[in-house]
Amino acid sequence: MTDRGACSAERESEVENMTKAFESKAVVIAEIKNLLETCQSAVIVDYRGLTVEEDTALRKQFRESGVTYKVLKNTYIKRAADELGITGLDADLNGPTAVAFGITDPAAPAKIIKKFMAEKKKMTVKCGLVDKQVIDAKGVDALAELPSKEVLIAKLLGSMNAPISGLVSVLGGTVRKLLYALNAVADAKGETAA
Repeated sequence: MTDRGACSAERESEVENMTKAFESKAVVIAEIKNLLETCQSAVIVDYRGLTVEEDTALRKQFRESGVTYKVLKNTYIKRAADELGITGLDADLNGPTAVAFGITDPAAPAKIIKKFMAEKKKMTVKCGLVDKQVIDAKGVDALAELPSKEVLIAKLLGSMNAPISGLVSVLGGTVRKLLYALNAVADAKGETAA
């Protein structure tokens, strides 16, 4: 093979590798974009200082709660967010970054991370997203304090049930008073007839 043929083959190989790398990057960005579109919330953290065992335990908690957790490149997150029109993340997209996506329960990622941080004193919250709106670390902390979905539903049903119960009591009292009045009238008529 001549030098010219070797160079040509080498260039083709480089182009092929660059094409594969570009396609791979596009796939990852599309996956992040899909997660951002479908999640109810996301918590973006700096995971520095975690041991392999701690990371494994944290990932297990996320899986059990239906949370998707990924370590991602900041540039990929930024590109996916830009494509969705999500702004305000740039200042927090630096250093090691992982994202916990709450697909079914918006408070789950924040609750798990807050509990983990309290126990391990590692990891820091950079920011979060709720319905594609950026919230700061304090907002993520407030999200973690929300009661669970089941508790909120129970409170809602309880508050809806209270007025109905009150109405039944009032109506029951009115009917009872009407019965007492009718009985009194019947007794009075019975006494006058006798």
